[in-house]
Amino acid sequence: MKVLGRLLGIVRPYRWWMLLAALLGFATIGSGIGLLMSSAYIIAKAALHPSFHELQLGITGVRLFGIARGALRYAERLVSHNTTFRILSRLRLWFYESLEPLAPARLQQYKSGDLLQRVIGDIDKLENLYVRVIAPPLTAAMISLLLWFLLGAFSLTFALTLLCFHLVAGIVVPFLAGHLNRGTAAGISGMQSALQTATVDYIQGMGELMLFGKLDAQRERLEELKTGLLRLQRKQKLIEQWHEALTGLLMSGAVLAVILIMAPMISSGTFDGIFAAVIVVAVMASFEAFTPLPDTMLHVEESSLAGKRLFEIIDTKPEVTAAAAPVPFPENGAIRFEGVGFTYPGNAKASLSGITFCIGEREKIAVVGPSGAGKSTIANLLLGFWSPSEGSISIGGCDIRQLDQETLRRKTATVTQNTYLFAETLRSNLLLAKPDASDEELKTALCFAGLETFAGKLDEWAGQHGMRFSGGERQRLAIARMALQDAPFVVLDEATANLDAITEQKVMESVLQYAGDRTLMVITHRLRNMERFDRIIVLENGIVREEGTHRELIEKKGLYASMWSLQHRPVTKNLTGEVS
Repeated sequence: MKVLGRLLGIVRPYRWWMLLAALLGFATIGSGIGLLMSSAYIIAKAALHPSFHELQLGITGVRLFGIARGALRYAERLVSHNTTFRILSRLRLWFYESLEPLAPARLQQYKSGDLLQRVIGDIDKLENLYVRVIAPPLTAAMISLLLWFLLGAFSLTFALTLLCFHLVAGIVVPFLAGHLNRGTAAGISGMQSALQTATVDYIQGMGELMLFGKLDAQRERLEELKTGLLRLQRKQKLIEQWHEALTGLLMSGAVLAVILIMAPMISSGTFDGIFAAVIVVAVMASFEAFTPLPDTMLHVEESSLAGKRLFEIIDTKPEVTAAAAPVPFPENGAIRFEGVGFTYPGNAKASLSGITFCIGEREKIAVVGPSGAGKSTIANLLLGFWSPSEGSISIGGCDIRQLDQETLRRKTATVTQNTYLFAETLRSNLLLAKPDASDEELKTALCFAGLETFAGKLDEWAGQHGMRFSGGERQRLAIARMALQDAPFVVLDEATANLDAITEQKVMESVLQYAGDRTLMVITHRLRNMERFDRIIVLENGIVREEGTHRELIEKKGLYASMWSLQHRPVTKNLTGEVS
C-alpha cells in the first residue's frame, strides 16, 4: 500500500481528469441502463395497445439515452486515454530524471536487459493503475448507488437484494480472484525481466556464443523462460475467464432473486407488471460495471510490484550528489588530487590509496602502470562519475563536488578505451560533441582522427553499438568527437589501445599538437612517445610509485624503467628459431 500511495502521489496533478473520466464512465453505463429500461418499458406498454402519447416518455428516453451512450462512450475513451497517456508520459519523465543522477556508478549493478524491462515494461504496467485499479471501483460504486435509488423507488426489497449481489460481485469475487492469482504477477514480472536479459545477451553476444559452442544452450534457456512465462500467463487467463463466468452467474442470480420477489407482488396486484421487464433489464445492465473488478486485484499486485522495482532504483542514493548552489567554473585550470583514496563498492581492496599529484594548467602528463593499478579510476573520479572515499579533487583550487557536473564534463573532452556509438548516422554520433557543428567542422575532425575516407559518409548508419565499424575506427571516431568538443581539459584513457602502431603514432602526433594550449592527461600502459610529456606518474596497486620526466625515471631504474625495458627490448631469434 505504501508503494501505491507513492505512485498515486506522482499522478496527483491529474486527479481531476481521472475523476472526470470515472464520471463519464458512470454516465456511459448509466445511459446504457436507461436505454434498456426505456426500451423494456415501450415493449411492455405497447403490448397493451395504449395511445401514442402514453409511449412518448419511453420513446424520448430511448432517443436520449441511445445518443448519449455513444457520445459519452466516445468522451470517456477520449478523456481516459488522454489522461493515461499523460500519466505514462509523466512517469517516464519522472523515472528518467530520477535515474540520470545514478549513472553510471549506481547502474553498473544492473543488467541492461533488466533496466530495459523496468524502463519500458514496468512503467507500461502502471497504466493499469488508473485504467483498471482506480476508475472501475469508482464507477461500480456510483452505478450501485444509482440502482439503489432506481429500484428503491419501486421497492426497498428490490434495492436491498440487488445490493447484496453487488457486494458479492464487487468485493468477494475480486478478493477471491486476487487470492488465486497471488504471486502470479510477481512470477510474470520476474520471467519477463529474465527473458529480456537473456534475449539481449543472446543478440549482443551471438558471436561469442557461436565461438564457444553455447548458442544452442542459450536458445534452450530462452525457450525455458518463454515456456514458464506462457504457463503463468495461461493461469492468469484461466482465472480471468473463471471470474467473468462467476460475475455472469451472479447477474443471473440477482435477476432470478428479483423475479422471485416480484412474482407474488404482481399476483397480488401490489406491483404493476409493466415495470417487471424494466427492473429485470436494469439489474442485468448494472453488472456491466462489475465485470472488470476482479481484474483490479490482479492489477493492484502488478502495479505494486512494478512500482517496487522502479523505486528500488530510484531510492538508491546517488554516488555523486549535485551541488545545491554550484560555484562558477574556475579560470585557473590546475588539477590537484590531494590524498585521494577510493574503493569500488563490493571490493575489499582499494583501487586508489593516498594519491597526491598536481597537473598544472596546460601541462601534459602521462599516467602509466600495470593493469589494475588504478589508472582508469583516476579518470572516473576526475569526471565526477564516482566520489573519492577519502581526500579531494580540485580544479583551480575549487573542489569538483562544488561544481556543476554537466559543466565539468563539458569542459573535459574524454576518450576511453570502450567507445560507444549510437545506432544513428555518423553525423548524429559526431554532433553529440558539438550539436551546432557544420559539415566542414565534422570533416575536419574526421581528418584530424585519421578518418579522411569517412568525410563523405556522414549520413551512413553506424549500426547497433557502431558495429559497422572496426574497433580502431570507433576509437578514432571518439577522438574526432574529442576534437569537436574543443574543451580546455583532455583525458585519454587507453584511447589508442585498438590502433596499430603506425596509426597510433599518427593519432598521438595529432593529439599532442591539438593539446598545445590545453591540459592533457594520457592514461596508458603502452609506453610510446613518453619523452613528449612534461611529467609521467607511475601507479602500482593504487599508489604513486614514481613521478618525473621520462629521462629522470629511466635513470632511477625503478618500475618505469623496467616497464620501458620490457616493452622496448629487441626481439631476436636464436639458432634454433626460438624467440628470445
